[in-house]
Amino acid sequence: MLVEIMAWNIREMVDERKCHTYPMFAPFSVEKGKPRNGTKRRGSVSLNRIVLSVAEVQRQRTESLTKFQIPLVSSFVLLSIVATILNPVTAAKQCDFPAIFSFGASNADTGGLAASFYPYSPKKPYGETYFNRSTGRYSDGRIILDFIAESFGIPFLSAYLDSLGTNFSHGANFAVGGSTIKTAGGSSPFSLGIQYSHFERLKNTSQFISSKGGVFATLMPKQEYFSEALYTFDMGQNDLTAGFMSNKTLQQVNASIPDIVQSFTSTIKNISNFGAKSFWIHNIGPLGCLSSILTNFRSAEKDNNGCAKAYNEVVQFFNQNLKEALAKLRKDIPLAAITYVDIYSAKYSLFSNPKKYGFELPHVACCGYGGEYNFNSSIGCGRTIKVNDTDKFVGSCERPSARVLWDGIHYTEAANKVVFDQISSGNFTDPPITLQMAC
Repeated sequence: MLVEIMAWNIREMVDERKCHTYPMFAPFSVEKGKPRNGTKRRGSVSLNRIVLSVAEVQRQRTESLTKFQIPLVSSFVLLSIVATILNPVTAAKQCDFPAIFSFGASNADTGGLAASFYPYSPKKPYGETYFNRSTGRYSDGRIILDFIAESFGIPFLSAYLDSLGTNFSHGANFAVGGSTIKTAGGSSPFSLGIQYSHFERLKNTSQFISSKGGVFATLMPKQEYFSEALYTFDMGQNDLTAGFMSNKTLQQVNASIPDIVQSFTSTIKNISNFGAKSFWIHNIGPLGCLSSILTNFRSAEKDNNGCAKAYNEVVQFFNQNLKEALAKLRKDIPLAAITYVDIYSAKYSLFSNPKKYGFELPHVACCGYGGEYNFNSSIGCGRTIKVNDTDKFVGSCERPSARVLWDGIHYTEAANKVVFDQISSGNFTDPPITLQMAC
């Protein structure tokens, strides 16, 4: 964001001093990312237009001094400034987030639903790969949020709703399984609006607790962490799934998307009003590739990779709306670093080329029971059922590390790690920056 502001200021300076005759200073639009006056996009300007010989720079500089009274600036400095603008990744400093605040649904839940509705919480074999017990995560081990925290040396986030052994000194997780962006339709009452109110309460109350001192004060985030933290979002899938599972047509689900996205970005803006500056926002993954969708909508047309095509198209429509809304939000909050994360493409690659990542049977649930995709919505992972008058435990497959889907809806730890590695690299983000520079 700092680089973009610099680029804008330099562009204005160049325009005012009529230096647009310099090929290396051809004006470009930073805000819209579009060329002006026929020049190329930011970040792809031809080297022939940038790398001038020192003699040519000196000649043009001398002419400009005579005609426009431009202050003498070293050609090396000029070239360094342009290189900085055109390569913001190398120019940006590496972030050092002291805390993370997470909002979302089951893909980001670290125990919120388990603390709120324990009888319905995920039981073992959930968590068996890494934690050797169920922690309320919807996976056999770590989720993407855990890998994000680890990459900054931050402890795994405590669920805000969990009162047992929680520590919020490095942030909090407001995500709860089944949650939606809008208030209606999800299986959880903890919509994004409710999660926002929980965040507001933590921010206000934690400072009072800290001021009292003692052991509880050590479990609260510092005041400055609320502005210095990374804010992550992984939400929206339940809004669409609720539409799929109701009597709505896919066209009706599509029609609801702009309103859902508007609610999403409004909440992000509200959070920014509390001083938040760094936002890492996942779009929705390919729901049409999940065992749950493929089982419930067997007649859906499949694409070349075995995914329900029409359902993924709805997801892509949501993602495009979200991307455009975040582009507008950047103008409304110019000092914030807002990163759109294309988790859809990263996850879809696991279904389009599973062997590349060491996976097999990408659409088949590792922990489930029955049918082509080993999924039955009435017989969940970790349940015990009667088969021929014999109790049968619905447990894990033999090698979770070779599977993409854990329970037919959520991903295995192995898949989560592959996706994290992809999105943190900057290859799936807009702007194209690494996670370590998302500030």
